[in-house]
Amino acid sequence: MKGLTHLDAAGQAHMVDVSAKPATSRMATAAGVVRMRAETLALIRAGDAKKGDVLGTARLAGIMAAKKTHDLIPLCHPLALSKITVDLALDDALPGVRVTATAKVSGQTGVEMEALTAVSVACLTIYDMVKAVDRGMEIGAIRLLAKSGGQSGDFRRDEAGTEEKP
Repeated sequence: MKGLTHLDAAGQAHMVDVSAKPATSRMATAAGVVRMRAETLALIRAGDAKKGDVLGTARLAGIMAAKKTHDLIPLCHPLALSKITVDLALDDALPGVRVTATAKVSGQTGVEMEALTAVSVACLTIYDMVKAVDRGMEIGAIRLLAKSGGQSGDFRRDEAGTEEKP
């Protein structure tokens, strides 16, 4: 395992200096789920949540969160994201909502944290929008699915949930 780059020689946390690194095209995709009662999923599907459009609000919240990741995670660099997508899929088998986010940038550092933050906040927003009818919802399985670009190379999680070398 590589050394941790966010620690200095004294073991203190610091922001990594990326100024000497070349800007490259980078992408990261993350996913998560919100499990809920079937009745709650039906409410979302019908568009009958009292707070409004659950999926639309969660999508916007995820996009906004990705853009503010550096404000939330202390050692993240502010990035000029070129694209962020947040996709939400209703899944009767969970039952619940599957959330996937992809972040892209041309820059000196990766966008994994932006994709993970987008998923996390989208999931939290879904919970907030329908918590009045289902406080037992469960948010989980938030994970990085893939990343490309940068010195560390590509990463892709296989279907079993383990790292796969592309």
